[in-house]
Amino acid sequence: MSDARPVDPKKRIVLLDALRGFALLGIAVANYPEFSLWTFMSDSEQLAIAGSGLDRFINCLICFLIEGKFYSIFSFLFGIGFVIIIEHSRSRGASGMVIFYRRMFILLMIGLSHLLFIWSGDILVLYAAIGMILPLFSSCSDKALLRWTLLFLLLPIVVEILRAIFGAVVPTMVYEKWWSVAYANGINEDNFATWLRDANDYQHVFAFLCQGAVERMWEFVVSSRYFRVLGLFIIGLYVGRSKMLYHLGDYRDSLRKIFIVSVLIGIPLSLLYVWSSMSSRPFGQVVHCVLYTFSVYPLAAAYVTGLCLIYLRRSQLGIWKWLSFSGRMALTCYISQSLFGIFIFYGVGLGLGTSVNLLAVTLIALTVFVIETLLCRLWLTYFRFGPIEWVWRMLTYGKRISIWRE
Repeated sequence: MSDARPVDPKKRIVLLDALRGFALLGIAVANYPEFSLWTFMSDSEQLAIAGSGLDRFINCLICFLIEGKFYSIFSFLFGIGFVIIIEHSRSRGASGMVIFYRRMFILLMIGLSHLLFIWSGDILVLYAAIGMILPLFSSCSDKALLRWTLLFLLLPIVVEILRAIFGAVVPTMVYEKWWSVAYANGINEDNFATWLRDANDYQHVFAFLCQGAVERMWEFVVSSRYFRVLGLFIIGLYVGRSKMLYHLGDYRDSLRKIFIVSVLIGIPLSLLYVWSSMSSRPFGQVVHCVLYTFSVYPLAAAYVTGLCLIYLRRSQLGIWKWLSFSGRMALTCYISQSLFGIFIFYGVGLGLGTSVNLLAVTLIALTVFVIETLLCRLWLTYFRFGPIEWVWRMLTYGKRISIWRE
């Protein structure tokens, strides 16, 4: 008889949870300009906000240090988590694949709820959908996994070249559908940036979310995000299967080499990517996509390998434990960031949207992360899992699981 159950919290890898916490920090900083509606405003409207003198510099910093890097880390860690789920289930005589697909289906439902009822910028739907493809690669050799990773991370460049030649047919269709839904709900170019700030009831928020769900699909299509996420999942699968995090010291030299190469490639190309982004992509979308690819992934790799190297030298530092608190409750924290954002910036809450400069938005994002970390620390004093993680696990394993610490 199978005895499928979640991983015992005592057996979790602290570094893995700390990396998830670190990714959540960057995700908050990346997402809050959109929650604050700053992203939707014109340049003149942004400059009109009090204290906006540093906004252009802060925007460049976010583009250089944050944009794309932290969702890449989060996606990579998902691939590692896939290996842990399957191997743990199989070790108890359970069908790892059945449990994995059930887990992905439930994540899809959570993601759809988040997308349709809380925030249009959800990534969980894509994670769940692409995650269902991941088992197809579980029997590949290590070399094959690396080749597949390279293929999927480079495919967006090929897609941009084809669009430059033949036109962006599919993105245009989705784009038109997005605006048709927006217009049907009374949302247009003139009130798009202020709609959520002025929304004094949930009905108006939901109207924006309806068009926002279609907009999100357009974003996935136009950015070829599905290829990127799958490539990152696969490299995570490769690392997870190698047991690198269990024997990190054995990979010290490799980590050091990857870190050095990633920094040497990532920093100069990230500077070029920032210049391209702030200059309206003067060399076209294809070159911009090339700069994104060869700046974001190396710098994300530099973050991960750099943190691994620091952990090898200073594993006793308290920062790892503190980051791991939010990492252990990553799903709860991710959705909580949305709830904090709604309360702070939308009209149904404090209504600060469109009135806060980018520096203040960034500080708010950092404050939210600190508050979440403290709440996670308190929660995990009494409970084994985060609340959403707990429900997710019970539905996955089809049994009641005690949430209380023993």
